[in-house]
Amino acid sequence: MFSDENIGFIGGGNMGEALIRGLIAASLFNAEKISVYDAAPARIEYLEKEFGIKGRRSIGEVAQVCDIIVLAVKPQVISQVLDTLRSNISRKPLVISIAAGIALSKLEGNLPDGTPVIRVMPNAPALVQKGASALSRGKAVSDEQMQTGLLLFNAVGKAVQVDEKLMDAVTGLSGSAPAYILLVIEALIDAGVYMGLPRNTARDLVVQTVIGTSTMLEITGKHPAELKDMITSPGGTTIHGLQVLESCSVRGALMECVEAATQRSAELGKG
Repeated sequence: MFSDENIGFIGGGNMGEALIRGLIAASLFNAEKISVYDAAPARIEYLEKEFGIKGRRSIGEVAQVCDIIVLAVKPQVISQVLDTLRSNISRKPLVISIAAGIALSKLEGNLPDGTPVIRVMPNAPALVQKGASALSRGKAVSDEQMQTGLLLFNAVGKAVQVDEKLMDAVTGLSGSAPAYILLVIEALIDAGVYMGLPRNTARDLVVQTVIGTSTMLEITGKHPAELKDMITSPGGTTIHGLQVLESCSVRGALMECVEAATQRSAELGKG
């Protein structure tokens, strides 16, 4: 519990709301220690009523009262937000940015010298507290502040620390992978329908199979190939299905899609 610190969110959209929900559920912050500002007043009002947190009228208010500031805004407005934040910071709060593609150098260069900044790449499952988040530390971030950042994002899933040079790879993998997995899930559901199963039944079976397989992998700590071999008996149904996947180069296609997304992330970052 961060009993002596105030945390503020600049941006109260889906990801901001997910983080607020996770922090309160994990008892890291009491609601009265959480502030939020959003460009849409109706959004502030909703978050106040939903969580009992404090709505703020401006970015400046958040900057003046908060020890930790989370920038949960779109990349296209980050420059404007940083300009306003810089002119209102009277101390050196820990600034955490989840603005996609915005480098630490830009964040640090547009804030007062010595401001500790952490860059985060979360993913969509954070909306249901099952996210995968990667954090990169800025030059002024202490070990204690880095642990604070990891603790905050572990409240909405699992958080890891990476060098910033790997952020494009993170974006191409965990940032984009929910879409890849959803495509596979959709295809498996359609395959079940093609084989005669009612769509709702196929959906239930596939979703539970994905949840169960992920849980099995997490709990056992085994290599995926080891678990795959446990399921695959000689001459059985599974090996016949796997042979089709290998002949269609599904493994290679998945590797190539991560590579393509990583390269695109790098291009967008330069832009």
